[in-house]
Amino acid sequence: MCYETILVERKEGIGYLTLNRPKVFNAISEQMIREMKKATEELDQDLAVGVVIITGAGKAFQSGADIQELSRMSPLDILRWNQGVVENLEALEKMRQPVIAAINGYALGGGLELALACTIRVAAESARLGFPEVKIGILPGAGGTQRLPRLIGKGLAAEIILTGEPIDAREAFCVGLVNRVVPDDQLMATAEAIARKILENAPIAVALAKDAIEVGKNLPLEGAIQYAQKNCITCFATEDMKEGTVAFLQKRKPQFKGR
Repeated sequence: MCYETILVERKEGIGYLTLNRPKVFNAISEQMIREMKKATEELDQDLAVGVVIITGAGKAFQSGADIQELSRMSPLDILRWNQGVVENLEALEKMRQPVIAAINGYALGGGLELALACTIRVAAESARLGFPEVKIGILPGAGGTQRLPRLIGKGLAAEIILTGEPIDAREAFCVGLVNRVVPDDQLMATAEAIARKILENAPIAVALAKDAIEVGKNLPLEGAIQYAQKNCITCFATEDMKEGTVAFLQKRKPQFKGR
């Protein structure tokens, strides 16, 4: 379908979702929330797409909420608006495909929350990441206070959240917030290279491995291991598993079909 605040493209097994409000640094609007929901559902159901890359148009990944839009809303309207963001981020984590955040420029507030909900994060050298909400009297409201400590630990997360000060891409890499930092002009090429490596593997195994990671992170270790074991045993019933083992023994590249 046609979108106004985002762009959705597909190329060689990769789905591209580009936040497209560059004049306001891709700030989150009510319309963008609705369109993100539809685009996520659309890409998740497209069996030709094995990996999704999210990035931003212009000079920012996403700068957070559209404050002007929020300033005109009632508290109840804001609650509904924020719940839409929460549900979109949860949907990203539950997508069949791994989702790579290609972070260009600013990823602040809701923009960092979006990146945290992605499976893998690659940052351009110019990227700045942070939660400035406390500087305007609020706090990250779509999961940032929970996802960030789980990723980098309580102390570092608390410093980022409570000071409201952004960090640069190198520091984000050092604390484990992003997987890689690359020159700005290599950002998309790097994200695509990671996507292609993922696409070489068995689609069902990739989907179930991602599912085990996302579900297991919120379970006690024993329960998480049992959940991952179930996913692993499921793979043994697939044609791709048989093809993969035969190809390994025959020393050739497997031809996976997602079955």
